[in-house]
Parts: sequence; structure tokens; C-alpha cells
Amino acid sequence: MTAQDINLDIHKILTLLPHRYPILLVDRVLALDPHKSITALKNVTINEPYFVGHFPTRPVMPGVLILEALAQAAALLTFAEEPHDSSNTVYYFVGIDGARFKRPVEPGDQLILNVELKRYMRGIWKFSAKATVDGVVACEAELMCTIKHFDKSEKTDDGAQA
Repeated sequence: MTAQDINLDIHKILTLLPHRYPILLVDRVLALDPHKSITALKNVTINEPYFVGHFPTRPVMPGVLILEALAQAAALLTFAEEPHDSSNTVYYFVGIDGARFKRPVEPGDQLILNVELKRYMRGIWKFSAKATVDGVVACEAELMCTIKHFDKSEKTDDGAQA
């Protein structure tokens, strides 16, 4: 599989990620180079629920949600390579290093999510991640994530059935 023959639209993304509205933050995968990198897209619209309070007079996408969008792109890179059942698989953040926010992200922006796999060791994936708008860096960070598979009868940390 090469970057040229990848087309992950929202329908395929929904089969790979457990996230749903309003926390699903990836609309399309633009390019995927397995075991290496992914480029994805988040269309930022005024209809996003967080804009009601962040900030009413000048809406700005919260930085933590930009990081979450990058983590979801990283999960898509991981899940596109590793078969899994999204009904019993959770992708956890385990670390964020060097996060920097360099430009506000506003309604109407197209957030381009670029994630590169740096290494995988002892169950931890480490990524270099950058979000841009119109070619200008909005956010960059190193992300660390892990995958947890639950037995369908097993309870999650919050007591709910997995």
C-alpha cells in the first residue's frame, strides 16, 4: 500500500476510530505512508460546539482539541497498519512533549494534520506532529500513545462495559 492509493473518507474513518461527534476531529485522510506518516484534514466550522464559549466574540479552536485531532490522525496511522476491532480497542494518550501553539485556528480554516511515526517501543508509539493552516504552523508537539484491547466482558476504568 502506498500513499497514492489511500483514500480514507469519513465513512472509513468511522470504522477505524471509536470517536463520534462532537469529539471526532478528522474529516479525511489525504495521504498515508504505512509505518511512516499520515496527512489528514479537519474542516473547522462555526458550528463546532466549543465555539459557543471559546470565545463568543472571537471564536478560536482550543489548543487541546488541536492536539486531540493530531492524536486521532496518529491513531489512524496506527490502526491502518494494525488490524483491530474498534468496539474493544482504545487508543490512549500517554504523553505530550514540546507542545507549542503558534497561530490561532478559527472557523473557516482547514487544519492540515501531519503526523510522522518516530518509533515504537514496548507498546508505546511516539510521533512528531504538526498542524498547519494555509501552510503556517498552528501547533506542533511530540505525542506518545498506546493501544489497549479490552475483552468485551471486561469493564473499563470508568466501570462501563467495554
